[in-house]
Amino acid sequence: MKNKRTHYLGKLSQNEIGQEVCVMGWIKKIRDLGELIFIDLRDITGVSQIVINKDSSIFEEVKTLKIESVIAIIGIVNTRQDINENIQTGAIEIIASNLEIINQAAPTPIQIVDDIEASEETRLTYRYLDLRRNEIQEKIKTRYQITKSIRNFLDEKNFIDIETPILTKATPEGARDYLVPSRVNKGEFYALPQSPQIYKNLLMISGFERYYQIVKCFRDEDLRADRQPEFTQIDLEMSFMSQDEIMDLSEEMIKKVFLDIKGLKFNEKFEKMTYQDAMDNYGCDKPDLRFDLKLNDVTSIFSNSEFSVFKNASYVKCLNVLDSANNYSRKDIDKLEELVKKHHGKGLAWLKFIDGKYNGPIIKFLSEDELLELSKKINITENSLVLFVADEYNVVSSSLSALRIHLAKQLNLFSDEIFKFVWIIDWPMFEYVEDENRLYAMHHPFTYPKDGVFNLDNPIKT
Repeated sequence: MKNKRTHYLGKLSQNEIGQEVCVMGWIKKIRDLGELIFIDLRDITGVSQIVINKDSSIFEEVKTLKIESVIAIIGIVNTRQDINENIQTGAIEIIASNLEIINQAAPTPIQIVDDIEASEETRLTYRYLDLRRNEIQEKIKTRYQITKSIRNFLDEKNFIDIETPILTKATPEGARDYLVPSRVNKGEFYALPQSPQIYKNLLMISGFERYYQIVKCFRDEDLRADRQPEFTQIDLEMSFMSQDEIMDLSEEMIKKVFLDIKGLKFNEKFEKMTYQDAMDNYGCDKPDLRFDLKLNDVTSIFSNSEFSVFKNASYVKCLNVLDSANNYSRKDIDKLEELVKKHHGKGLAWLKFIDGKYNGPIIKFLSEDELLELSKKINITENSLVLFVADEYNVVSSSLSALRIHLAKQLNLFSDEIFKFVWIIDWPMFEYVEDENRLYAMHHPFTYPKDGVFNLDNPIKT
């Protein structure tokens, strides 16, 4: 490049009016008005408007430029007549006098706009273009700011950041490891760590009382919305700490991040909920509490029912979706049933309460006493839609939990601007996996049991 940048586009202000500047970036937009050409030029900091007059020596050359071309502009910062309040530099513009074309762009296969219509597959194919969009860049910058906030907080709390090896020995717990073949040791493999657990323990017993990692972890398991094959997690390690002290420090860190990143201040303590209450009421161990739609256990109501699906099931639970019966047709409910089946539920039974009467395909199997008891227990009101799943506990929980979230999104029961924090405590130590006829640690095998709960002399019996 012949020129040297003097200013970033998003940092220009009225303080630079009258100064000659050199700016560089990508062309976001070109408007040719005949006598004037306007260019919106962007870099990582923002956008500024460039103005090229017809009598400028670069006017004809500017006409050859295409969207996304990379250029350098030298010009004088001027007061903008039509102030654009939507951008940070909306009060100024640059009257261009010199142009250097660094890279002329061909037509792009996707538009570089935030409200993009391209499919995710297309966006990933042209990821280098997708990454130019302001929406994506802001997310990446926000992630950096979050990491910076966490590091600053932990530094103030006397933590140190310690790296541990990525290539390691395979460990038997949890998900499957990704393996890396060794060229030097034929037929041998390293494992990529699910988390650096063994190294944490070595460091703890060595006397590193407070250390942390913002660390890459790898798990060869089925994809989930909150878990990818490669992901990053925050590990905090502390010695001589109680559960409450650990929770208080973590809570303080989360509050600091929200204050730094979103300007939101949370004064109240985070709610605490037992694992069992979370599973019973919400069907999952990370319940969304931004809306009030709980699972209702109605197993006892139908224990002697003529409806064999309910009578013979281990558990019958339901969601009472208030003021929604008229929103869902039979076809809509069939789609809800498909969601339940994806989570291993055999089906979805339902009732509507409209004009003071129940209706639905299962009504003929239910007695007046059952309906009356149901109405009292779950507070059915006019226009209620009641959705039932009958099966084993885990199936009922997972399917109704997924259905609960799906309905909340459809019915706009919560706002993305609302945050509701909760600690889930008192986890079971193990879960039994029938396919493998063995116990798996519910969290990880390095978790210390609560006093009085676990018999160390006979560790299988809890």
